[in-house]
Amino acid sequence: MEHVGIVVDDLAAAVEFFLALRLELDGETSVEGEVVDRMTGLEGVRSDLAFLQTPTATASSRWCGTARPRGWRTIRRPRARTPTA
Repeated sequence: MEHVGIVVDDLAAAVEFFLALRLELDGETSVEGEVVDRMTGLEGVRSDLAFLQTPTATASSRWCGTARPRGWRTIRRPRARTPTA
């Protein structure tokens, strides 16, 4: 099975569009907390996720809509795998 992850600004609109193309919603969830903050280099990040797949389940995609903290574009973030002190 192939897998693709895509970040979008409007998760609901993206899901609606691909449901109209006959993909199926496989699940939804949200992630937040210290681990997500460390991975992104930002504080207070919350990401909503939607999982879609083809009707035959031969391919799937993960769609992510991130509710970014205020001023996120001005923050210089470390790489996700950068060791911290």
